[in-house]
Amino acid sequence: MSVVYRIALVLVIIGAINWGLIGFFRFDLVAYLFGGQTAVLSRWIYALVGLAGLISLPILVMRFDEDEDLVPDHDLNHDHHTRIDRNPSYGMEFGDEADFTALKTTNELKEEKKDTHSKNKNKNKNKK
Repeated sequence: MSVVYRIALVLVIIGAINWGLIGFFRFDLVAYLFGGQTAVLSRWIYALVGLAGLISLPILVMRFDEDEDLVPDHDLNHDHHTRIDRNPSYGMEFGDEADFTALKTTNELKEEKKDTHSKNKNKNKNKK
């Protein structure tokens, strides 16, 4: 977000707080601080807040891609699974699950170990 939009957003927030105070408490903070609603300085503040509101309109449709600034350009060409990726790969969490049917269970591995161990014992007995 550029500096102009940030300043405009701050002014819009100030205006929103002032309108909230007017709505809830019938208290105009800008008028109180700067000498009434008709004072020149108050009118300038109101005008700046109004312009800031107009400047902030494009923020409604702007994409917030500040994360791209954090990733070096050379990393954007790699296949990373980040929020920056415009076409995300769902292979990490919601993709196809791995097929573990070809793997042996723990019991099968224990049986094989017992068999191998007993074969080794028999070989050692035959050698003696």
